[in-house]
Amino acid sequence: MTSNTTKSDPSHPETETAVPLFDNWFDPIEAGLRERVRELIQSMIEGELDKVLSRPRYARCAKVSSGDGEGAVCVSGHRHGHRPRSLLGSFGQVKIEMPRARLNIADGKTTEWKSQALRAYQRRTSVADALIAGTYLAGTNTRRVRRALGSLFGGGVGKDTVSRVWRKVKSDWDAWNTRSLAEEPIVRLILDGTVVRVRLDRKATTISLLVVIGVRADGQKVLLAIKSMGGESSEAWRTVLDDLIKRGLRRPEFLIVDGAPGLEKAIAAVWDGVPVQRCTVHKHRNLLAHAPERLHEEIGADYTDMIYAATQEEIEARRKAFIRKWRLKHRAVADSLEEAGDRLFTFARLPSSQWKSARTTNAIERLHEEFKRRIKTQTVLPSADTAAMLFWALFASGQINMRKVDGWQTLAAKLIDQPIDLAA
Repeated sequence: MTSNTTKSDPSHPETETAVPLFDNWFDPIEAGLRERVRELIQSMIEGELDKVLSRPRYARCAKVSSGDGEGAVCVSGHRHGHRPRSLLGSFGQVKIEMPRARLNIADGKTTEWKSQALRAYQRRTSVADALIAGTYLAGTNTRRVRRALGSLFGGGVGKDTVSRVWRKVKSDWDAWNTRSLAEEPIVRLILDGTVVRVRLDRKATTISLLVVIGVRADGQKVLLAIKSMGGESSEAWRTVLDDLIKRGLRRPEFLIVDGAPGLEKAIAAVWDGVPVQRCTVHKHRNLLAHAPERLHEEIGADYTDMIYAATQEEIEARRKAFIRKWRLKHRAVADSLEEAGDRLFTFARLPSSQWKSARTTNAIERLHEEFKRRIKTQTVLPSADTAAMLFWALFASGQINMRKVDGWQTLAAKLIDQPIDLAA
């Protein structure tokens, strides 16, 4: 009879004895600081109440002498115990004993004292809320925020906490949506939409976020509106434009659009006569969609030579050559270019220093890409309102910044009266 005995190798400790990463990163400074935080907060609140009552605990009112004799200078009232409170901050989660007091008021009545430092029902500091919201906006879903901030807050953050913090942002979002635009020196608008998936009636549904960026007279781009709509119809865009006008937006001097028919109809209804530039990048995509893949490289080269020509005369000449060539080679491509008309070349009527920023809606396209990157971890957002608010919050939190448009020094210059010659 043979006996096989297996012994564990002492050089390879079993997995049960392994210490998870970060669990053994003890910092005596952090630990000592957090132990003293509770005492500091407790003394701060007690001191606030002492100041209101003008006397410390178990002490009488302070007396002062005056010409008519001595008198009490403390507020009439009395303490009556403590209430346990939990507070979450950058120092972690602490338990404190909140002092209670009743203050005498007129007609012999009393009212409960309320701390100004720690408001009623407050469970987190403003810094903690900012950290949670900032982590969420950086591209982390609600469940992952708990893991990301677990060590900082001592496990005091769950996905429900993240949702509550996020809802607090709504008051600022509502105020931004109703702010007056009468004092905004807007001279140019960039308008475009993007598609996003949200949950409506417990089902994943596709909606459109309609975005409007304004360009001030000094060239600085500013976000003006974000609306969640069912699509990019003329009625949807008209709702967005009417709201901007209602809030005092001045008639713009120049518009850059993506070429959506609904948007162009809405613009014609409210700002007829304003010069409009169709995005050259969107039209490039349209041209490629009308041709087989083997022709894409050739179409792209011809189109780029035309759009990025140095002068208006060169643009006209290359446009005519493009039409003549592609009418013979693949007529659908030529027809697609002609469909855009002179609106595809309105930028050529501006000073050449502005052409780069006026040719496309790339200012908004970049924002769309950053927004899509942000929501990649969530796939489907909770609601349409959340989608629009999240887009706005990326700006409000400073995670996305916009610079001035190229050629802003010449924004005051008038457009050339002569549009491009469309004859081919």
